[in-house]
Amino acid sequence: MKYLGSNLNKSKFLNETLLIGLALFIHFVFLLYGVKTLSISYHEAMIFFNSTSFIHYLIRFSSLIFGQNDFALRIPFIFFHILSTILLYKLSKQYLKRKGDRVFSVIIYLLLPGTNSAALLVNSAEIVIFLSLMFIYLYQSKRNIIAYLVLSLSFLVDNSFSIFYLSLIFYSLYKKDNILLYFSLILFGISMYVWGFDTGGKPKNYFIDTLAIYSAIFSPLVFLYFFYTEYRILIKEKKSILWFISFVAFIFSLLLSFRQKIRLEDFAPFAIIATPLMVKTFLSSYRVRIPELRRWHKLFFIIVFGSLLINFVLIYFNKPLYLVLTNPKKHFTYRYDFAKEVAKRLKSMNINRINIANRAFALRLKFYGIEDKGEYRLTYDKLKNSKSVTISYYNKPIFQVFVSKLHK
Repeated sequence: MKYLGSNLNKSKFLNETLLIGLALFIHFVFLLYGVKTLSISYHEAMIFFNSTSFIHYLIRFSSLIFGQNDFALRIPFIFFHILSTILLYKLSKQYLKRKGDRVFSVIIYLLLPGTNSAALLVNSAEIVIFLSLMFIYLYQSKRNIIAYLVLSLSFLVDNSFSIFYLSLIFYSLYKKDNILLYFSLILFGISMYVWGFDTGGKPKNYFIDTLAIYSAIFSPLVFLYFFYTEYRILIKEKKSILWFISFVAFIFSLLLSFRQKIRLEDFAPFAIIATPLMVKTFLSSYRVRIPELRRWHKLFFIIVFGSLLINFVLIYFNKPLYLVLTNPKKHFTYRYDFAKEVAKRLKSMNINRINIANRAFALRLKFYGIEDKGEYRLTYDKLKNSKSVTISYYNKPIFQVFVSKLHK
């Protein structure tokens, strides 16, 4: 709590770059541990084997360098995550003047559940975050030619940049920046023509679902403060490009969720990058009060920071949760578990090819070198003379299949 009193900022021993580097190194170690504990999911296997997206070619290129393994699958997103964090730190200098505030902002960003998911899982979120921050940084640094080049290249990566271009349209109108306005309008039009954006369907109640997912991405209390920050800036404060991007993406995701189930990964990356705005709002509100009136702010900080730490630990050390779940499938990482362990067990049985009726699971095993067909079959039901392959965590079985030899 001494930090909130600004002692950290006044300390002559504070080395901002060293603290940021240390935070990134510690987080990198956790990410590597996360890679070790995860298996490829069916969705990720589909991207690896069957997609033609930018992400497909990225992880394929990584596998050519590092081999077909979990490290190669996830290291590109960790790499872009590190770069994104550095960019966020550099951008935070525009909003947070004190060194300690900027360090604090980076730490909060690294603790967010959505940040960690984007860094570990195979999806476009981390690339979207990186390119968005890169454009904002270059644009605010007056490096317009490179900034517009990055903006143009972003079109090739993912359809979610449509909402990014829309945000820039609103921002350019607000700032009366005609060049950015024309550029954004052209890219938005091309993006909608090529990628499209599904707004059809009958009205359904997905609004609450969308709020629940945002709560999971930020953690509930941080999400409430994100909402408060966006609203406060809307009605009271100067509006920056970072606010326009996060606000427009958030509002449009809520509006669309009244009508249809949305892909929140199209919107969430633009909300997450608002972390410096949340930190600025909180610390400004804290510091304008005399010490005797800061008690509730301190309590809120302790609760929020504590909940972020707990969520962070559970993300990386989540296997014990299986012990308290009656249905293992309800575990939040279930679809990312056990595939590599099953493949390893099959290889220990000298089985490298096996018939699997479940095509989704077959594709997951294929990533680990277990090919389809052969003289064995894998089933979920016990057959005569079959051998059990049971995967357990902390001595609790969470997945079981049976292997038997085919009769010719």
